[in-house]
Amino acid sequence: MSDPLSEVVRLLRPRAAFANVISGKGNWAVRYFEYGLPSFCIMLEGSCLLKVDGHEAITIKAGDFILLPTTPGFTLSSFVPAPPIYLDPNKVAGGHNELRYGEQEGAPDMRSLGGAFLFDCSDPGLLISLLPKVVHVRNSVRLSQLVQMVGEESADQKPGNEFVLSRLVELLLVEAMRSATAEHASPGLLRGLGDERLAPALKQLHARIDHSWTVDQLARIAALSRSAFFERFTRTLGVAPMEYLLAWRMEIAKEMLSNNELTVSQIAERVGYGSTSAFSVAFSRHVGQPPSLYARPHAH
Repeated sequence: MSDPLSEVVRLLRPRAAFANVISGKGNWAVRYFEYGLPSFCIMLEGSCLLKVDGHEAITIKAGDFILLPTTPGFTLSSFVPAPPIYLDPNKVAGGHNELRYGEQEGAPDMRSLGGAFLFDCSDPGLLISLLPKVVHVRNSVRLSQLVQMVGEESADQKPGNEFVLSRLVELLLVEAMRSATAEHASPGLLRGLGDERLAPALKQLHARIDHSWTVDQLARIAALSRSAFFERFTRTLGVAPMEYLLAWRMEIAKEMLSNNELTVSQIAERVGYGSTSAFSVAFSRHVGQPPSLYARPHAH
């Protein structure tokens, strides 16, 4: 699989945890504590203010989609904010009734659908670090349709519901990442894929993870000098090329070990190591335990 974006989503194995309809009227503000899990919101009607910790406040309007890969603390409010009500995201999650902020009666000024993802991946840290902290997409019809379907699936609980939700959420994540303009992304994979010189090198690296890559080879694919490539890659992705390659190899190895279908020596070969012992040393250093030990708790 050589499409890095598909690979990120495949390795994360996302599924929707829940989706809630949220509305607001009058002057109101709510303050959510840090959640840690990825969350999303699409504006169905009206508009409001979103202030994510560490970021400028942004106005979100009907048709806008927000993805917060790590969901730090944030405040959501009307344009004339009231004293905030403090909410624990873990307690709000998953109710099937509409959640109303501000005045309880009458037609709302704002309606949105918000929810959270869970990842079945054992360690989503690296993969999430490749995404921007705040993804804000305006007027994407496809995202609106996908979120609408996530909302319907969450509410209906029909047979096959879990399977459908996990597929919809995969589509949602890919679509959100595609739509997030690369130049606005923080350093990471999205920025790299948006860079016309780095993208071919990244795609080759992902397509042939078992190849013994050097910085020189990758620089040639990018049509850059070795030093220019190294500097551009490190600045754009936030890690040096060989560090990035090692981290990917270890992600792929962890997935293969979890599946328990290949021997450690077969996995070593598939992720580009000439010997099992070299792979075991690298894996132990990176993950904190040897491959054989890592495979055990994940055995089916």
